[in-house]
Amino acid sequence: MSEIWILGASGRSGRVIAAELAARQMPMVLLGRNASALDTLAKTIGSEARVVLASSVEAIVRELTKSRPLVVINTIGPFTQMALPIARAPGTHYLDIGNELPAFLDLFAMHDQAVKTGRCIVPGAAWGVLATESVVLKLCEGQPPALRVRVDNLAVVDATGPLGPTLAATVLDNLGYGGRRYDNGLLKRVRLGSDRLRLTLPDGSIIETGSIPSGELEAARRASGALYAVAGFPQMPPPMVGALLPVLAALLSIPAIGNLARRRFAAMEAPAPTRKVSWAHARVEWPDGRTREGWLRAGDAYAFLARTVAGIATRLARGDGRPGVFTPGALFGPELAVEAGGAFVLDPA
Repeated sequence: MSEIWILGASGRSGRVIAAELAARQMPMVLLGRNASALDTLAKTIGSEARVVLASSVEAIVRELTKSRPLVVINTIGPFTQMALPIARAPGTHYLDIGNELPAFLDLFAMHDQAVKTGRCIVPGAAWGVLATESVVLKLCEGQPPALRVRVDNLAVVDATGPLGPTLAATVLDNLGYGGRRYDNGLLKRVRLGSDRLRLTLPDGSIIETGSIPSGELEAARRASGALYAVAGFPQMPPPMVGALLPVLAALLSIPAIGNLARRRFAAMEAPAPTRKVSWAHARVEWPDGRTREGWLRAGDAYAFLARTVAGIATRLARGDGRPGVFTPGALFGPELAVEAGGAFVLDPA
């Protein structure tokens, strides 16, 4: 079918993506658990989108296998559990908004299979991955492979209400996975929140970040060719609290405790943003000692996400992708971030 399917369409991310696709007059199918919520969404965005109900990953895969849509947008977390089985559904291009490193690695392991079947798979079609890797791509244009790269995701979300299950699963699954960085080309385990960095933003504000095991880490490594890579995120716990994270990670790995924690965390109210601007930061170092630093500036990260996903889905629907597994910037270039509302602030080459 020529339709674009949105999985989890009535969630926070699904709603803004559906509205953006409706503005582009793209044919859609809204998939989720709640028929009333999906019907209301279709009316709100002024779309004649079809509604499909599915309440489990198995049911979703059955629907995709039966209908074989042209493009599938997956907004359902945790992506460590949902990405791989949905991406394996036959006969469709796939993109998601996930940021969990294990899910990234699982999907990139499908590259050869995707090439053989003529399918395009794009994980991380959201603010963090596209914004940070786009800065790296701009800094590395015309350069040899780098030695070191560091990226930092400083998103701002202008939203109220519960955090929701997708964000809750992403945060807690990353905690449970523990810290990671690339050392001499190898993925190494480190303490979550290590590699702390005090950043002065282009607007003069100061934020401290620490390492997390995110999709940005893999995207930055691939974009730069660096042997050493770190990905950071703000508001990491202080050292004393960070020392307890391995215990927390062990507890979250117990299914009953992990599921309860996800439900409780998903119901928490999103904190009010203290800034109005989202920033993505990258610093690249080459073997000869040269360094460059840059930023991407945008507004609300959810608005950026909606434009990113809609832009990629529209391109895939008209046949502009290519077979394999790619991050958004690797597939369509850093200009995709500009189309989504970003502006680069780069030091001189």
